[in-house]
Amino acid sequence: MDANVRFPYRFFIITFVFAWVLWTPLVLGSLKIIFISDKLLSFLTMPMIMLGAFGPLAGALFALNKDRVDKTSTVKYLRSFLDLHLGWKGYIMPVVILGSSTFIAWFLPELFGEKRLPMLLPSVWVFVPYVLIMMFLGGGQEEFGWRGYALPLLEKQFGIWYANILLGVIWACWHLPLWFITGSNQIYMNFGGFILLLVGYSFIFSWIRKISGNRPFSGLYTHGLANAFIPLMPILILQNNIPQPRFWLWVSLTLIIGITITIFRKENTLPKAIKTNNSATL
Repeated sequence: MDANVRFPYRFFIITFVFAWVLWTPLVLGSLKIIFISDKLLSFLTMPMIMLGAFGPLAGALFALNKDRVDKTSTVKYLRSFLDLHLGWKGYIMPVVILGSSTFIAWFLPELFGEKRLPMLLPSVWVFVPYVLIMMFLGGGQEEFGWRGYALPLLEKQFGIWYANILLGVIWACWHLPLWFITGSNQIYMNFGGFILLLVGYSFIFSWIRKISGNRPFSGLYTHGLANAFIPLMPILILQNNIPQPRFWLWVSLTLIIGITITIFRKENTLPKAIKTNNSATL
């Protein structure tokens, strides 16, 4: 563990508080603990979920304000997201990896008798603008905090493996209220499987950031692309209490790909303290 790097607890506290304050009324309304008409609840659900997804940005800005070394640290942080020079690998590899894993999970079950799940987008031609929406409003905005702020600190403190496992688990737990909100996609997912998915995503997103020259915009792009592939090649049957073979195949592929990529990363390291302790026992 790098003693010179502080655990970003302020970031995580504000990230959770910001989102959960916004999502709690939806939870209480969905569970009929407070009265919200079904029409109003349906109207509020998506805007409130999208607004809550800015929690990691709020957490990052708060932490930067508290820990800033100079007055320009917040400006530098925000400006770093304007650097779009990810290189061809930074733009193409997320398409190849996430597109392939989603396609396999969507298509392969058909060979074993599952019915095809039709595309949820109105047309394949809206995919590109849909990616842009997902980048800035449909989940990608989370990356202002997860990969834009927290990941570099965690990887420096804990190493690639532990940092991404930790971030993946925290990232999944942050979504927990969505399992109790009527109209969210999470109600059709197994939460344990979702944790495995986000750990796999954490490994993949970390590597994409690395090959993109550690440019934070890579997180927004990769996360937005990952979410945009889901309605293009659906992996969820939108019904409760039925098997979800595509979901489990998708989760498994994502985790395996993430672990494999991390094994072969050139800078595959453990935290300094752990390496020192291991060396002492040899």
